[in-house]
Amino acid sequence: MRHSFPARNVLRKIIITIYIILVATLITATIVERVQGTAFVQDFLYHSLWFGCMWGVLAVTATMLFVQLSFWRQLSRFLLHASLLVILLGALATYINGENGYLHLRNGESARQFILSSNGSRQNMPFEMKLDNFEIEYYPGTDMPADYISNITCSDGSSMPVKAEISMNKIFTRDGYRFYQSSFDHDKQGSILYVNYDPYGTAITYAGYVMLVFSMIILLLDRKSEFRKLLRNPLLKKSLPALAILFSTMQLQAEVKTLPVLDRVSADSLASKQIIYNGRVAPFNTLARDFLQKLSGHDSYDNLTPEQVIGGWLLHPEIWQDEPMILIKNKQLREKLGLKNEYAALTDLFDGKNYLLQQYWDEYGGSGKMGKAIRDVDEKVGLILMLRNGTLIVPIPEDGSVERLPDMKINAELLYNRLPFDRLMFMTCITLGILSFIRILYGTTRQSIKRHATLRKIDCFFKIALIAAMLFHLCSYILRWYISNRIPLSNGYETMQFLALCTLVTAVALCRRFSFAIPFGFILAGFTLLVAHISKMDPQITQLMPVLVSPWLSAHVSVIMIAYCLLAFIMLDGVLALILISHESCTEQVKQLTLLSRLLLYPAVFLLTIGIFLGAVWANVSWGRYWAWDPKEVWALITLLIYAAAFHTSSIKAFARPRFFHIYMVGAFLAVLMTYFGVNYLLGGMHSYA
Repeated sequence: MRHSFPARNVLRKIIITIYIILVATLITATIVERVQGTAFVQDFLYHSLWFGCMWGVLAVTATMLFVQLSFWRQLSRFLLHASLLVILLGALATYINGENGYLHLRNGESARQFILSSNGSRQNMPFEMKLDNFEIEYYPGTDMPADYISNITCSDGSSMPVKAEISMNKIFTRDGYRFYQSSFDHDKQGSILYVNYDPYGTAITYAGYVMLVFSMIILLLDRKSEFRKLLRNPLLKKSLPALAILFSTMQLQAEVKTLPVLDRVSADSLASKQIIYNGRVAPFNTLARDFLQKLSGHDSYDNLTPEQVIGGWLLHPEIWQDEPMILIKNKQLREKLGLKNEYAALTDLFDGKNYLLQQYWDEYGGSGKMGKAIRDVDEKVGLILMLRNGTLIVPIPEDGSVERLPDMKINAELLYNRLPFDRLMFMTCITLGILSFIRILYGTTRQSIKRHATLRKIDCFFKIALIAAMLFHLCSYILRWYISNRIPLSNGYETMQFLALCTLVTAVALCRRFSFAIPFGFILAGFTLLVAHISKMDPQITQLMPVLVSPWLSAHVSVIMIAYCLLAFIMLDGVLALILISHESCTEQVKQLTLLSRLLLYPAVFLLTIGIFLGAVWANVSWGRYWAWDPKEVWALITLLIYAAAFHTSSIKAFARPRFFHIYMVGAFLAVLMTYFGVNYLLGGMHSYA
């Protein structure tokens, strides 16, 4: 039977063209949002008719091509692409029928209308909402919010009134309307609830998510699928050599100065004293260490422990205020202060009775690099002043209102603070990774030395070293988990730690069959930990902000991080393949590298997809909408679209060529870097808390 559809090649060209335009549009939109604001791109792009039509044309042409290719005869491929169409259909239903807005209630007041976000008009509800009271729940012994709670009464006049509690990640549903805790009045006598009414779209979209996961599972299990064909490739039974030698590192000791401090015994006895810090009960060592790290950028000062330093500031501030230990990175600010190096004393920041930073703030304001540098130094001065006036150290109340930690947990945190896990790991991993990568290049072009007995012993040593590194980092991660009483995935520093762990676990799993996984694992884990160590990521263990107290957090972040880990392996795999591809003697190795990349691409993209949709479900639970076109969401979608294109080797023949495929995979990793780092530092958005 012939269809009156355009030819397949024409449809393919239309789909590819729209696909490229769509990705380019999304990239441009995130940049425009940074310049023009969120409201601008929401009105003129994301919620515009032409943008919706673009998705519609892509869906229609793709469906026409599916029919011509008889995709229904291949269950996994049919379900996979059909689920994407269902998700788009759900988005269309939300766009047409969905309504959202805000309901502002004061204590004791009732309302039957909420304000629509789209035009500011009022929309009637089939029931009445009354705010009984609003309260903020705090972490014990602190002023850090643990939850925001609105106690409401809902009645429709025909049945018994219903009392309910609305808080972060705890919604209230009535007659299809869903209410979420959004904000509150400054006097804490009123609450602002986000209202969402989406009778069809959410259900259809969720059905598409379920279909998609089901289709991906079938595709991985289907013996006729491309993934299973790759698994049966005989090249998987062979491996490449991966060798390296151990390189040791040394640390220089600082010159000892004579300063009035607590003696070592007295200082060490303070380390385990329990205080309230960062919204939780912690040993005094944690506060002292963070105080010193914030001021000087180091964990110790002239061979003095953090407890000795903070004790010196408490007992002899008149001497310590002349000690140059306040790190100032900004060169312009140092020149203003007349400093010869990066460190200033507290007295350097005062001119008689005048605070110099206040003068510079009035001159430069809070914008630009200078304004940021002034704020950073001002925070350090604030810490010193808090210490001197007695507000920095908060002892545990004697009335028993705050429970003390067991000695085992205190000792665990002291161990975590004192062992330089990050520094040891990134120095070792980077060193071993670089040398083993050099050995890979040497070994693949000199096949005759493969069987040398000494080199086989070095091979064995590095496999053991990789396993040891994984176990060491795993112990560090579990220790942080035990100390914080939560899975460490709530901020940038912790996700980098998890990414490094995923990298090492993946390398250990692959190294038996693919020896080049050893340098890949070392290099990726090492540079991940190095970035976390030298960047501005905060390693402090703190309580979670209310919106993050959700079981969806660990599921969403962990799946995404595993996907990023696999994509990073594919990127390094591509780098090695592009280096070897010009050597005729390395043809088999290039084929094996290509095979591995194509194999890893399946779980990487599938996990990325699942992670994005887990995030959408979490967003629906927390903010009342499963997709808000936030820059982080948009770039996650861009990353998915870029990598998904590589599966279509029959439509885009270039992906069947190893050189193009690896170049594409290396370049595509820039989207991962932009999604993870670029959005946080350049674009912002509601995901910036991470």
